[in-house]
Amino acid sequence: MLKLRDIQAGYGEATVLHGISLEVAAGEILCLLGRNGAGKTTTMKAIMGLIPVTAGAVLLDGENLAQIAAHEIPKRAIGYIPQGRRLFAELTVAENLEIGLMVRGHGSATREKVLDMFPRLRERLRQRAGTLSGGEQQMLATARALCIEPRVLLLDEPTEGLQPSMIALIRDVIVYLREQGVAILLVEQRVDAVLSIADRVAFIENGRNRDTVDAAALRADHSLVARYLGV
Repeated sequence: MLKLRDIQAGYGEATVLHGISLEVAAGEILCLLGRNGAGKTTTMKAIMGLIPVTAGAVLLDGENLAQIAAHEIPKRAIGYIPQGRRLFAELTVAENLEIGLMVRGHGSATREKVLDMFPRLRERLRQRAGTLSGGEQQMLATARALCIEPRVLLLDEPTEGLQPSMIALIRDVIVYLREQGVAILLVEQRVDAVLSIADRVAFIENGRNRDTVDAAALRADHSLVARYLGV
């Protein structure tokens, strides 16, 4: 479904990604692992058109997303939950959700389905997003992305700074989406949490592919993680 073919990307004259290739199928969770500065977030931004892809291709069902404007990419049903959430802090919960719904023209039925996943947000629809707790903000960022009814979902450090109960909720939603056939690319530092839900793990280093391994193999032998990450 989503394929990265030898992409190069970076910031200004600084190239960060040096020929990254990945593939995420429908109904699969691929986790992207690497040390700090390996290029994980840059990979997400390149997919979403937030930084230019200078070589290679980002393919969704054969269409090269690197050749279209960034604001058109979510309309292809690609949801993105960035690190730090990036909510509209002064807008209410309901207004943040409405922005997500507008991307692909969805309405109240989609909103109700999303709120059923996050009932706490239903209680806070009139509350400004900036006044929510960290966990509630992560709920809202996730819910807003789900309002586009994504076929592909990118999550960058979704459990960062969250308490265990909130981590469990986010994990359950990710697993549910996989069961619905969504292709999921996940960046996460909590290796144990990742291995419990991932299908495959792609390791990158210095903006280059290192290896892609079945998560089952890593669960069976945790020393492989140390080998690939060098920790």
